[in-house]
Order: sequence, then structure tokens, then C-alpha cells
Amino acid sequence: MTRPRVAVLEAVHEHPHADTDTIFGAVRDVLPEVSRQAVYDVLHALTSTGLIRRIQPSGFVARYETRVGDNHHHLVCRSCGAITDVDCAVGDSPCLTASDPSGFVVDEAEVVYWGLCPDCSPPSPSRPQP
Repeated sequence: MTRPRVAVLEAVHEHPHADTDTIFGAVRDVLPEVSRQAVYDVLHALTSTGLIRRIQPSGFVARYETRVGDNHHHLVCRSCGAITDVDCAVGDSPCLTASDPSGFVVDEAEVVYWGLCPDCSPPSPSRPQP
């Protein structure tokens, strides 16, 4: 494990769902000499080995997280872009069963819930403001 790999892994851990620019900035704080390309290469290597997960909700740049291997899903705010983890809705992985898997052996289901986060939602009588 090289210093850039450790720094990138720590940055992803400290900034869940961060984009590449945020991760690059956090790594540069620790290793000022590291290049943007080196960070891209490390993100690719860590994703390929399964140490981090790359997600990319529709309309957003890629984001990275260290929560891997549990097939969790995400809540995405349509207004500010905040992303939050959410456990599987029901049952065991892959959480959802395809009505007709067409011969595929399904090992993962990807679900993205879209809406407004508490900070972007208008207050309602039943929900107090944050």
C-alpha cells in the first residue's frame, strides 16, 4: 500500500459520497506533491479491488464511498445533491427479485431513491424544521 493509496482511502472514508475534486483536495492537504492523475489512478485501483465503491446517480458526477459489500442503496436530494446511505428495503441481497431474470444470475440490485433532503424540504405541520 503506497502513501497515495492510503491517503485516497482515508479521504474517501472521511468524505463519504465525495466527488473526485473533493477527494483530490483532501489528498493534497496530506500529500501536496500528488497529481490529479495519481488520484484518478488510485480511485480506479481501489474500486477495481473492491476496497471502495463508485456510484453515479443520474445527472451527477461519480462519487466514492468505503461502504462496500452489503448492497445498500442511496437517497439523493434533487435540490442540493446530498447523498445518504439507506439499507436494503426488504429481504436478503439482492433486495429485489427480477420478475424474469432471462437466465441471468442476479447478484446485486441498484436502487436510488430521489426526493428532497430535510434541509431542502418545505416545513410541514407534521415535520418540524431541522
